[in-house]
Amino acid sequence: MRGVLYLVVRFLLRPLFHVALRTHVTGQENVPPTGPVILASNHLSFIDSMVIPLSAPRRVHYLAKAEYFTGPGFGGWLTRTLFTALGAMPVQRQTSRAAQEALDTALGVLHRGEGFGIYPEGTRSRDGRLARGKTGVAWLALTADCPVVPVAVAGTEKVQPVDTRWPRPHKVSVAFGKPLTFPEHRGMAVNGRARRAVTDQVMEAIAELSGQEKAGWGQPAA
Repeated sequence: MRGVLYLVVRFLLRPLFHVALRTHVTGQENVPPTGPVILASNHLSFIDSMVIPLSAPRRVHYLAKAEYFTGPGFGGWLTRTLFTALGAMPVQRQTSRAAQEALDTALGVLHRGEGFGIYPEGTRSRDGRLARGKTGVAWLALTADCPVVPVAVAGTEKVQPVDTRWPRPHKVSVAFGKPLTFPEHRGMAVNGRARRAVTDQVMEAIAELSGQEKAGWGQPAA
């Protein structure tokens, strides 16, 4: 049922997004058509989690805070239906094990041979710069032994700036880079240096695609 809902929502929303946002998409051929894959992107706006799934050539799951799935009334139903259709999965952020539970949920998606989207920075950029990535993306890639496709979005911060409620029309671009694999680090998910090296490689690829200024890359990161 969810697969049918996804196809319906994608069919209806994709042309609307294309017109409203004048979306320019490149590199779709870089996303493997089957098998587990991680799409690792920079993060400029709440709406990134709609723009990327609607631009990707295959279904991509994202984590979303549980509150988006429990809102009351018609607005709550609409948000819940839209997020579910686009492959979003609820996650509790206030628990002591929230980070590991989120990674475990993502790993389940990859073990089913599906696509999973992640923002290695961990949060939206408030100044347009690209923060140093956290190593969860590497843990996932090395544990699931799957490729990572770097992704760069641009313009979404103009569509829905941080702390604003409603989107506005603005041109958006989405670029999918060539998939990255890490054979030299295979089986080393528990090795902190290996995770750091893989994460930095992913972030360098995102930076090359996005052209963003780097922020805090000389500082230690998880």
